[in-house]
Amino acid sequence: MLEGFVSLPWWGYVLLTLALTHCTTIAVTLYLHRCQAHCALELHPVAAHLFRFWLWATTGMITKEWVSVHRKHHATTETADDPHSPHMVGIGTVFWQGSELYREEAANPETLENYGHGTPDDWIERNLYSRFTFLGVIVILIVNLTLFGTAGILIWAVQMLWIPVTAAGVVNGFGHFWGYRNFETPDGSTNVVNIGVLIGGEELHNNHHAYPGSAKFSSKKWEIDTGWLYIQLLSFLRLAQVRRRAPQPVRVENKDKIDLETAKAIISSKLHVMADYAKHVTLPTFRDEWPGTDIRRKKLTRPMRTALVRENTRLKPSHRKHLQELLQNSETLHTVYEYRSKLQQLWSETYASHERLIQAITQWCKEAEATGILGLQIFAQNLRGYALQPVRSACRRNTRAL
Repeated sequence: MLEGFVSLPWWGYVLLTLALTHCTTIAVTLYLHRCQAHCALELHPVAAHLFRFWLWATTGMITKEWVSVHRKHHATTETADDPHSPHMVGIGTVFWQGSELYREEAANPETLENYGHGTPDDWIERNLYSRFTFLGVIVILIVNLTLFGTAGILIWAVQMLWIPVTAAGVVNGFGHFWGYRNFETPDGSTNVVNIGVLIGGEELHNNHHAYPGSAKFSSKKWEIDTGWLYIQLLSFLRLAQVRRRAPQPVRVENKDKIDLETAKAIISSKLHVMADYAKHVTLPTFRDEWPGTDIRRKKLTRPMRTALVRENTRLKPSHRKHLQELLQNSETLHTVYEYRSKLQQLWSETYASHERLIQAITQWCKEAEATGILGLQIFAQNLRGYALQPVRSACRRNTRAL
């Protein structure tokens, strides 16, 4: 057994390995993902280059390749062109062969040309990082071996496997297959867990797909985005600046007139509005109309519930069958679902002016209140009080979210 210059107890090696892999995770989520791929975060050149160097040394990944593959994933999610969709190629393939799927797409010149704009193209990128991708990981292996001996080889092996397993396998696989959803996005993204520690907040994948241009991934009060905590620390040290965050609608008490502020809050926070509609209108009405007292109803409760709230483009044939049965047997549910569709149309219409948009929202509220359905009436009244929560972090320039 080789001896290194540093000797630690077994738990010391474990903690060291976790610390090193955590640094790699933070570099991926802050630099590659939030800063480079989505331009939601601006990093000081010193911080950006430290992250870039660390990723070259511990993963051998090239910024342009990672960013291109990820941007294509967002542009083609859950389609045949998606580089790593478990719904297209199977969860087992993405989990166990996620790194192979990534390398295959990263080798596609068309992907790099279409999605790799804005990534580093300086002298060190061209002559070192992109040219000698293998050199960094070899240097780290030598350093680990010198410092820790045989244990250093094991630490290096875990470092090399960390991102392929956690990012390519867990996030790209489980993050589109298993978990809970705050928002009914057109894709199958899920939040794997509500405490994003192991993968730096990337566990909150549904939140990210709902608002990909946001530097903060957590949405609910009980969700923890570790990456956001580091962003706040770097911002305090003047090493980072948040450029965009997801819009957070709030309800202003005693506000009952729909104005431009209301319209902006509703239009910019579509998924929040639809989530509120499902929580306060659709599901309470469903519980009243579908008590689930007999065995058949109990078995169908979950698929019926899913069919009512799922995005139309993601409805399976079985969902459509359940939905048709529900709406035929309940006039109240039929009305609630109809007004859900009308509410969604507010985002698909093109309005000639702000006044026409305000008029359309006002008309929806009046008609909803006239239905006589209590939950729908309360929601329409609350919708009049919507406003955007002020965000303290200012954006220095606007960038289109992918």
